[in-house]
Amino acid sequence: MENILVCDDDKEIVDAIEIYLSQEDFRIYKAYDGVEALDIIRKTKISLAIVDIMMPKMDGMRMVMELRKFSSIPVIFLSAKSEDSDKILGLNIGADDYVTKPFNPLELVARVKSNLRRYTTLGSMEDKENIYKTGGLVIDDNSKECFVDGERIRLTPIEYNILEFLVKNKGKVYSINQIYQSIWQDTGSFAADNTIAVHIRHIREKIEINPRDPRYLKVVWGVGYKIEDEEPC
Repeated sequence: MENILVCDDDKEIVDAIEIYLSQEDFRIYKAYDGVEALDIIRKTKISLAIVDIMMPKMDGMRMVMELRKFSSIPVIFLSAKSEDSDKILGLNIGADDYVTKPFNPLELVARVKSNLRRYTTLGSMEDKENIYKTGGLVIDDNSKECFVDGERIRLTPIEYNILEFLVKNKGKVYSINQIYQSIWQDTGSFAADNTIAVHIRHIREKIEINPRDPRYLKVVWGVGYKIEDEEPC
């Protein structure tokens, strides 16, 4: 039985979520502010946390920032704010999913199950060889697959080869010509700039939450591209 933490200062919402998740054989732990939630997570093996953003003592944003210092369990944010900027901010600070109030309880249950599956998928890769990771980005060189936060990302062979090259050498900056030479085994081409730029844009659209503010695939202006060397949370 998986332990799920539900944290919201509205006790009626917490009780309602408990009813639906208990029917799916989850064990529910309740908290009503971020401080109480962190205390429970430190003392109990929690598999996933559902966290409201607006709470007393410590809000959901600050709570997740503290949580990510010692735990990588999936977090689903609950919020009355539906703007894309709020969702992007929540996901960028470490949440795995974002549900807007009012929500369909059955959808929330489905998202809980989905995030647990993703987390399990990532955990099953921990001890395999030829697995390259940075943060939530994983390259499985055995199956030639890419995952972001446990979700399989469909890449073309060229996109995969470019991303694999950069992830294997994370933290290092490579020029367009160096990337082109590595992937095409060619010393260069007059079309290399446009070719690499197009592929990089497509990769970002697939692996980044916000391609204009990438978390993983960075440009170093005037030099080239790199994959951010990001320690897992």
